[in-house]
Amino acid sequence: MVPASVERWIRGLSLAAVLLCLVVIVLGAYTRLTNSGISCPDWPECYGHLTPAGAADSASAQERYPGRPLNVDDAWHEMIHRYAAGTLGIIITLITALAIASRGRIVGSVYAVVLFATVVAQAVLGMLTVTWLLKPPIVTLHLLFGMTTLGLLWWLWLALQRGASAAGRVPAPAAAALRLAYRLSLLGLAVLAVQFFLGAWTSANYAQYACPDFPTCQGHWWPPHMNFGQAFVLWRGIWVDYQGGILPNAARVAIHFTHRLGALAVTLVLAGACGYVISRRALSAARPYAYAVLAALVLQLTIGITMVLESFPLGITTAHTGGAALLLMALLALVHKLYTMLGARRAPDGSR
Repeated sequence: MVPASVERWIRGLSLAAVLLCLVVIVLGAYTRLTNSGISCPDWPECYGHLTPAGAADSASAQERYPGRPLNVDDAWHEMIHRYAAGTLGIIITLITALAIASRGRIVGSVYAVVLFATVVAQAVLGMLTVTWLLKPPIVTLHLLFGMTTLGLLWWLWLALQRGASAAGRVPAPAAAALRLAYRLSLLGLAVLAVQFFLGAWTSANYAQYACPDFPTCQGHWWPPHMNFGQAFVLWRGIWVDYQGGILPNAARVAIHFTHRLGALAVTLVLAGACGYVISRRALSAARPYAYAVLAALVLQLTIGITMVLESFPLGITTAHTGGAALLLMALLALVHKLYTMLGARRAPDGSR
């Protein structure tokens, strides 16, 4: 028998981790957009110190990196992001330890280990982002693993809610509609994952500014001079400094335009999946979750369009990443609700 206090601890830590992971994702976007990603050229310290203030007060700190003078404000952006990410890692470590100590009765041990391995991989990617000078594949993976960490934490918290597995089941005749709704939601999740890659790739290659108008791109519905051959080359050498980007404009236009096409695909698939759930009386228990997905989708589209029309102000551009995270959480909540309505007795984390 697992003590109730342990379950309460895991549930509380899971919620804290979800909220902190959201903050870390937004801080990461802000750090990237302010070009602060390699303002501390070493890792995990900053010019050999725990804080930028310590580096600024040290006469010898910057001698280690003579080609990269210290900018204290930018360095604080980077270090605050690191502090938050480190705190998140500690919380996830505690969740993993409690899961293993409870022998998988609350949280499946395999699930907890996967979560821990994901955050370790994320830390390694954070280090490589700095030490490998903002390589687009590393920056892209860094964002994708951040979203994966958020998704795993959010799914864990949903699975830990009492009564989640038994609520909202549908009668047997409606089982076919439920299975189709579940598959459509999974398709939406897959399309959203591809869009996350395209969004991260756009940001990592500084291609967000390549289409400064909307709904057209550089005055065209289909820009005539796009270089797809250069746009998606994954590796160009280890010591190339990517700060500010190195791709020609035609390649950046191709990346940005592909991201817009991805947004259209996400909109169509999610609208279709949610519309199907809302239209089926037997799936009424899942309707609030479908409405939440549509609301998050509208919010994200509004942020994205406003971002372009207002010439990419920092606050709105940062919010675009936060909106993507909220959309992921809303969609996962719908997937989880449909999953539990299927009558499963054991969730993927092995806790039920």
